[in-house]
Amino acid sequence: MATSSTSPETLTALHNKATQLRIESVRATSEAGSGHPSSCCSAADIVAALFFSVMRYDPKNPKAPNSDRFVLSKGHAAPLLYAAWAEAGLFPKSDLLKLRTLASDLEGHPTPRLPFVDMATGSLGQGLPVGIGIALNAKYVDKLTHRTYVLMGDGESVEGSNWEAAEVARHHKLDNLCAIVDVNRLGQSDPTMLQHDMEAYRSRWSGFGWHAVVVDGHDIGALVAAFDEAARTKDKPTVLLAKTFKGRGISFMENSPSWHGKPVAKGEETQKAIDELTKQLKPNGAALSIPKPSVAPAASAAVSALPQTPYKVGESAATREAFGVALEALGAVNPHVVALDADVKNSTYSDKFGKKFPNRFFENFIAEQNMLGAAAGLAACSKIPFVATFAAFFTRAYDFIRMAAISQSNIKLVGTHVGVSIGEDGPSQMGLEDIAMMATQPGVTVLYPSDGTSTYRLVELAANHKGMVYLRAGRPKAPVLYSADERFQIGGSKVLRQSASDVLTIVGAGVTLFEALKAYDQLKAAGIAVRVIDLYSIVPIDRTTLLDSARATHGRILTVEDHYAHGGLGDAVLSAVGAEGIKVHKLAVRVIPHSGKPDELVDHFGIGARSIVEAAKQIVK
Repeated sequence: MATSSTSPETLTALHNKATQLRIESVRATSEAGSGHPSSCCSAADIVAALFFSVMRYDPKNPKAPNSDRFVLSKGHAAPLLYAAWAEAGLFPKSDLLKLRTLASDLEGHPTPRLPFVDMATGSLGQGLPVGIGIALNAKYVDKLTHRTYVLMGDGESVEGSNWEAAEVARHHKLDNLCAIVDVNRLGQSDPTMLQHDMEAYRSRWSGFGWHAVVVDGHDIGALVAAFDEAARTKDKPTVLLAKTFKGRGISFMENSPSWHGKPVAKGEETQKAIDELTKQLKPNGAALSIPKPSVAPAASAAVSALPQTPYKVGESAATREAFGVALEALGAVNPHVVALDADVKNSTYSDKFGKKFPNRFFENFIAEQNMLGAAAGLAACSKIPFVATFAAFFTRAYDFIRMAAISQSNIKLVGTHVGVSIGEDGPSQMGLEDIAMMATQPGVTVLYPSDGTSTYRLVELAANHKGMVYLRAGRPKAPVLYSADERFQIGGSKVLRQSASDVLTIVGAGVTLFEALKAYDQLKAAGIAVRVIDLYSIVPIDRTTLLDSARATHGRILTVEDHYAHGGLGDAVLSAVGAEGIKVHKLAVRVIPHSGKPDELVDHFGIGARSIVEAAKQIVK
C-alpha cells in the first residue's frame, strides 16, 4: 500500500477533527441518554479522513451535482455522521444535543428526512447495495466523476446481502465505489466471527474480485493513502479493511465488550470521557479546506407522455407482457426511467427495455436484495427505477422494501406470476401474499391491472407518481377490456356491469375480474342482477364508488382475489367500507395450493366463476 504524502500539519488537523467527532458523539449520546458512542469512536478517524481530506463535496449543499456520496451502512453510528456534517458547517453543533428527540430529524438511525442521507439505514447489510445503485448511476447513466463511499460495520459483514452486492459490484466494474469495513472486533452481544483476523477479511473480499486493502483504521495518514490508492484502482471496486477498536480514545470504554449501544452516563462520567479526549487534541494543525466537486454536465430532463396503447378490445395479452411493452415505451419518452432485473427479464418482459436502453438496465442476477437496494440508490440520484421479478421473490427482499418505504423512496416494483393462476409451477412460485406485504407499508401505492390497456396506462401513472408503487401483473393471457381512450387514475376503479336492480356488488381484479364477468352472465341467466367492479387501485382505494355500489346493492359486497385471504383485496375493501355497516364476503385462496392447470386451479381453490355464482346465490338468498 502507498504511504501518505499528506503533510504532518494536515495530519495533525485531521487527528483533531477525529477527536472532535468523538467528543461530539459522546456529548450527544449522553444528552440523549441512549445511542452508540463506542461504535462512533471506532470509525471517527475514517470519517474525519473522508469528510475533511478525501471527499469532494459542498458542505452547505449535500446534494450538489457530482458531489462524492457517503452512505453510513452501520446506521447505529449516526451521531458520528451528524457530528461530521455539523463540523463541516451544514448546521450548528448545538443541534447535536437534540439527538433522538421528537423535535429533531437527527434520529437514532439516519433517514432521508436529512438532506445528506440518501437511504434509511439501521437494518444492517443495506448500505452497500444502495451504494452500488449510486455508483451505477454515476458510471453508466449520468456519466459523472464522483465517487461513492460506504462505511460498514464488521458485524454486518455476515449479512448475505453484502455478498450479493460484492458480486454485482465486481460484475459491473464499479471502480467509483469504495467500501470501508470498520473492523472493531466487537458485535452487540459477542465478538464478531473473525474478530481481528485481517487476512481472513482480505482473502474473502479479494476472492469476490475486489481490490482489498488492509489498513490501520486509527492511522489517518495510512487511511488517506489507502483512499488515494482506491481512487487510482481501475475496473474493480475497492474495500478498505480498517482495523479499529470500539470506544477508541476513551480508556474505560476502548475494546470493552460491555459498551455496545450504551451511552456514557450524564454528568461526571461524561465529563471524564470528554476530558480524556480533549487532552488528545494536538497544537499547530493546518487549516483544512474541503475539496469542491467538479462541475457536472447538464442532465437531460425532457419528458413526454406515452404514445397510445397498442392494445385493442377483443385482443388477448398477459399483463406481465403489457408491462414490458409499457416499460420499453417509457424508456423512449422519459430519460429518468431505469430498470433492474434478477435473471427473470425474459419472463417479466423487462428485457424489452434492456435491449433498447442497455445503459439504463442493470442485471443483478439472482440477487433480489441487492436489486432492491441498488434501486433505492438509483432513486436517490433522481432516477425512476422499475424493479421487476416474480411477486413471490420480493419476499426475500422484504426488509429492503420496508427500509425503502421508510425512506419514501421513488421506486416502482412490479411483481409478476401472481396467484394460483400461474399454474403448473406450484406454490413456491405463486405470489399469494404480495398485496398484504406491500399494502402494509405506509405510503406505498398498490395497483392491480386486469388487461393490456389498463396495465399500459397504470405503468405510466406509476412512473409519474412521486413515491413507491407496487404493480401486480399476471402470467396468463387475458382479453383486452378497455379501448385506447379509456382513462385511469391512482385511487380509481371501473364499474363494468351495473343496473338499477342489482342485489350484490362483486369486486375483483386481475384474473378474478374475468371470473366475475363469467359469473355475471350466469347469474343474469338465473335472474340475479349483480354489479361488477374492477378494483385496479387497491391502495389508495376508491371508497366512494365502493360505498355507492354497496348501498345500491342492499349493503352487500363479494370480493374475489387470487391471493391469500389475509391482507389482500378483500381486506382492503372491508377496511374501506366496514365502518359503514356494509357486509363484505371474501373469496380467496385459503390453503397452500398445488400444481395444476391455471383454469382448474382457479376453480379448485374457490376463486372461479363457479364459486362466485354459488357464493352470490347464498348471499342474496
